[in-house]
Amino acid sequence: MKPLTTGDPLRLGPYRILGILGEGGMGKVYVGLDGGGTVAAVKILHFHLAHDPDLARRFVREARMAQAVSSDGVARVIDSRTEGGRPWIATEFLVGPTLDEAVAAHGPLDESAVRALAVAVARGLRDIHAAGLVHRDVKPGNIVLTATGPRIIDFGIARPEHGLTLTATGEVPVTPGYGAPEQVLGHRVGPAADVFSLGAVLVYAASGRRAYEGAHAAAVQYEVVHGEPGLDGVPAPLRQLIAPCLARDPAWRPSTEAIATAFDPPRGADRAWRHGPLAQDVSARRRSLHELTTSVALSQGRSVPRRRLLTALAVGGALAAAGGGTALWLNGRGRRQDPFSIPPAVKTPKARVLSAEKGDYVYGETPEPIWSHAEVFGEGTPAPLPVHDVVVVGAPGGGIAARGVVDGELRWSAPDTEAVRRYVSLSGRLVAAADGEGVLRTFVASTGEPKWTADIDAAWVLAADDEAVYVVTGDGRLRSVGRADAEVRWTAEAGADLGAEPGPRGVTVAGRLVVAGAGGAVVAVRTADGGAAWQLHDQAEGRPGIAAAAGTVFVTGKHLRAVDAGDGEERWTAGNPTRPGGEPYWGPPTVHGTHVYAAYQGYPLRLDVKDGGPTDWVHTGLIECAPQSPLVVQGDGFWSVAVNDTEGGINVIDLAGDRRPWVFRIIKHTDQFWLAGDANRVFVLDGDALSALPVF
Repeated sequence: MKPLTTGDPLRLGPYRILGILGEGGMGKVYVGLDGGGTVAAVKILHFHLAHDPDLARRFVREARMAQAVSSDGVARVIDSRTEGGRPWIATEFLVGPTLDEAVAAHGPLDESAVRALAVAVARGLRDIHAAGLVHRDVKPGNIVLTATGPRIIDFGIARPEHGLTLTATGEVPVTPGYGAPEQVLGHRVGPAADVFSLGAVLVYAASGRRAYEGAHAAAVQYEVVHGEPGLDGVPAPLRQLIAPCLARDPAWRPSTEAIATAFDPPRGADRAWRHGPLAQDVSARRRSLHELTTSVALSQGRSVPRRRLLTALAVGGALAAAGGGTALWLNGRGRRQDPFSIPPAVKTPKARVLSAEKGDYVYGETPEPIWSHAEVFGEGTPAPLPVHDVVVVGAPGGGIAARGVVDGELRWSAPDTEAVRRYVSLSGRLVAAADGEGVLRTFVASTGEPKWTADIDAAWVLAADDEAVYVVTGDGRLRSVGRADAEVRWTAEAGADLGAEPGPRGVTVAGRLVVAGAGGAVVAVRTADGGAAWQLHDQAEGRPGIAAAAGTVFVTGKHLRAVDAGDGEERWTAGNPTRPGGEPYWGPPTVHGTHVYAAYQGYPLRLDVKDGGPTDWVHTGLIECAPQSPLVVQGDGFWSVAVNDTEGGINVIDLAGDRRPWVFRIIKHTDQFWLAGDANRVFVLDGDALSALPVF
């Protein structure tokens, strides 16, 4: 820690500033002590950058979003304010060495410790991603080994998924050898980028060497994009677990949940930071911190010699020099919380998967629904929307309502909204819907607590990403409203008729808002500014079906085609199978894993997402489905709806064996049905009834 210099603050909020911990392109990080003796890292935006209103707003907005992360594996944000026009953020002071300090001082970790490290960091990243954020700078210097386990620090560049990294002009936002290939290339990134960085961290922890080497930073980055990771020093059992994390293609990297499961540390794997030299290092730092806080407590307002404080902190703990995390909420009696203070997403309660081997069901005999409720839907309601512990539907008396996924019981309702205008989830934390006056309203998904509103003339709610919610206005234009401030970011002409019934559908992918209109057109605009990106016309008689994944948009109607999300260039078009009778028609597409599913003239097909090639079950004759049937993959089954003039059923196909284990003959309304799947449940809307079905 360095002493304060001219121009450094002596106090920020409740924190007495003791010294400088570090400085970067964005700001300075200080050591601060509050009146209760709590030590914090206080990061403040540089003076010249604070005068850039856009940068300052982004700094505060990202701080708000980062505070939503609630995890034992992540440094906690304590406070955030703006003083003298300069925003600052206070975060936990973590006692312990960073991973790079620990490896430098004590050598690589043993295999069991690496497994424990992998699980701890993967779970921390999982919680970061659940809040809609991507860390973007996971590296050994941003992992602290504390007495209770590894903790992730430095939310200084944590950003909403698919957002751009917040950096000063000219600053490289990628740590060489740890940033993912897509990050090096300047592409928009998602959680998979953090998985790549975790893989590189684990290589260093296990071998003491970086996964990618080079004579200079540019050479290292070249190796990241074009070379292969160096895994020679990694023990063989770990090598096969780490290698998938370093896949060049983000789609091939495992999820954080899969990593936490696969590494499976043995009992006592955390002994590395509880016993031995590393634990002694942590203890020494803790004693220094105790000496510091005790000195402050004893001073009781007297001046504590700064030299003594500097000495105590010289061997003190590493800290979370985080750049994120506040929501400006009021907790005085009778005052409500700030509408932008959003609680973190709740955990999703998964249903039990049924097993024929365990006697849960018999092939050919359909199990009972998990639950079923009648008279829960209003006429014309959109598809059910599962959001963690609730499923959102259109209420019978008007508005929207949320029902618990476990039992189907009503959890909350918002009668002032109009379900026919549709509703969307905002990172699993909020639900957004429009009312009859075009006001966009948001609600905490789990509780229904009202949050921010925006009077934006919303006729149809289209989609959302981590930055904004997108709507079609009453006069048929596209509009973006920011999630952090409820302000209109842009309004753009659509270039196609989007206002006609049955209403448009929208998805966001790779920096694009893609909208399918009732007139057969598909329109894409840039999410950043609403600028036109590409258009496809005459795709369907009516509204085309759309789905998106991994930078590709899948469009159905007269054909099934895949186009590049960025520029609309065709990647492939599936050949229309030869079938007698009727015009060529592809139903709504569904993407799951490496396959896209769509029904051609009522026969479901499964195609490879990369080239549109048919897979192992095509036109098997096992099932037919309604032309407009939603297709769902959940558990090990493929779900679709078949109807005739009077009734219908839900067919379930075993993806592995093509056999049809179940037929749920529960569809009574052949003109109003939906399917939606999540967390080992398939939700079925049939008329005004809602059911949750089990999966195998």
